Amino acid sequence: MLLVAATALHLGFQLVVTLLVYPVLLADGTEQDDDGDGRGEGRWRRAHDLHRRRITPVVGLVYGPLAIACAWVLLVGAPTGWRGVAALLAVAAVVVVVLITATTAGPAHGQLASRGRSEALVRRLRRADAARLAGAAVAAVAALLAAV
Repeated sequence: MLLVAATALHLGFQLVVTLLVYPVLLADGTEQDDDGDGRGEGRWRRAHDLHRRRITPVVGLVYGPLAIACAWVLLVGAPTGWRGVAALLAVAAVVVVVLITATTAGPAHGQLASRGRSEALVRRLRRADAARLAGAAVAAVAALLAAV
């Protein structure tokens, strides 16, 4: 049940990021600089910095239980039969999400912070985010299947 709860929490978090946070944060420059004062890049940097500071503790609250649940499956052992396969698939999907975060999304955020907003970096982050959402969905469904 821990794996189900942790993957459901993670999927909910990922849905909020994909559907609510990134559409606002990654809006194009004209939307970032809606008053026409020419300071869009400064606004972008402030908005991105604020996003990074605010989301970091939330990431810890989501990924901590997720790591514990996955470690539990690996250390205690997955159930037998198809339920065990489903549990291991959930863990594998979480690992993929973490790898995408570490190799693509995290570095893209770092470059967005240091270089400023660019369409290429925004596209890279959106692609990584879509892959993370898919991975989170696979993990949650697999965890649910492992529990039934």
